[in-house]
Amino acid sequence: MSDMGITVKKAEDFSEWYTQVVLKSGLADYAPVKGCMIFRENSYAIWEKIQEIFNQKIKATGHRNVYFPLFIPENLLKKEEEHFAGFVPEVAWVTMGGDSQLEERLAIRPTSETIIYAAYAKWIRSWRDLPVKLNQWCSVVRWETKATKLFLRTREFLWQEGHTIHATREEADKEATEILHAYKEVMENYLAIPVLAGKKTESEKFAGALYTLALEALMPDGKALQMGTSHQLGQNFSKVFDIKFLDQNEKEQYAWQTSWGFTTRMIGALVMVHGDNKGLVLPPKVASTQVVIIPIPYKGVDADLIAQKTKCIFNELQENGVKVVLDDRQEYTPGWKFNQWELLGVPIRIELGPRDVKQRQVVLVRRDTLEKTIVKEDETKDAVTKLLEEIQNDLFNKAKMFLEENITTVKTYDEFKKVLENKGGIIRAAWCCNSKCEGKIKDETGATIRLEPLEKEEPTATTCVYCGEKAKETVLFARSY
Repeated sequence: MSDMGITVKKAEDFSEWYTQVVLKSGLADYAPVKGCMIFRENSYAIWEKIQEIFNQKIKATGHRNVYFPLFIPENLLKKEEEHFAGFVPEVAWVTMGGDSQLEERLAIRPTSETIIYAAYAKWIRSWRDLPVKLNQWCSVVRWETKATKLFLRTREFLWQEGHTIHATREEADKEATEILHAYKEVMENYLAIPVLAGKKTESEKFAGALYTLALEALMPDGKALQMGTSHQLGQNFSKVFDIKFLDQNEKEQYAWQTSWGFTTRMIGALVMVHGDNKGLVLPPKVASTQVVIIPIPYKGVDADLIAQKTKCIFNELQENGVKVVLDDRQEYTPGWKFNQWELLGVPIRIELGPRDVKQRQVVLVRRDTLEKTIVKEDETKDAVTKLLEEIQNDLFNKAKMFLEENITTVKTYDEFKKVLENKGGIIRAAWCCNSKCEGKIKDETGATIRLEPLEKEEPTATTCVYCGEKAKETVLFARSY
């Protein structure tokens, strides 16, 4: 198992631990293309589950899925200068088609606002056409120059991007907020990752947006990770792309728009937040295998009887909607299988040996704590169902406790820097709302304002943590991925 198992401890070398877990658990691999990655079966199954969960949510509120082209003509990107300027360094361009030079460069989409909004300008004529609520699942390319970090920093990644059109600002505001809450529910109720919700500062918002709402999670190394964003675009894009409609009074109006997205970096967050020194620890609600059954036969014992019992347990669990695997491979020892399934993060392991058959019992082992429980054979289904729910809740509560313990309130800049260096995590501090202070803090410490909390918090101080001028907001700082 030395080659297969994790050889470094999470607390000692977090970066190497993370890379080993991702590679050895079969989540991903490096691609032949520099800066790109391969999503292997285990990670893509998680992404499919996330798609299933989120599709159900947005379709229930009238959103529908579409797909737009990968290529965006340069003239469309340039139409919205502020938006385009934000992406220029990251855009990958196609200049040749076969052996012919293209008349116009084509961008490989860094995001799809411009190509989608060109279509919206053609489709929308009247208030009767509104709202338009479309979403697409796709990949995007941003030409990262920093070192590749699987799931967290790659040139191509997977995401969903929603783009909606509304008749009024109030409707667009409501959409942006409701989507943020839908994201929060996916993160917390399914991925078991607690998140903080808030608004981005002017300097950190999406280029071209009126404002940006975001969710931030805290990783075990003390860095924040942005988990999803929802942008109120106002009428900025509609004026550039001429997205207009006749209202009920036959007056021409510019549309109000939102866009929103989350990416496969949340799979990286899942690894970091819940994983341990043995490998992955998956929340049951997103695990493609929730239970693995491992028979433990011994010499001189009727292996057929154990096989029969394990098959019965398998059938019962499967019939009741549990995602279960029966690992009856003969070529591996039970101990080898234990290690492999622990590396893969399967929430529950069921062991069944001769003694268990004789005593009409099974052994349940939970992946998160490795705690063993013996239950009666005829109570297996109910015990498994209860334990899956318990594991899901415990993973969230453990992560939430970590988050809460690592939010530190400071009043002075000296205290700010000491906490950042010695503890890390989220720092609550008062701010004067001057972008110059925000920029200087970033330059001097590497910490940025991650959020202006949506729910206004009690002031941490009356003066700005950096300049000493009168404070206007209490904000959350952190170093981030």
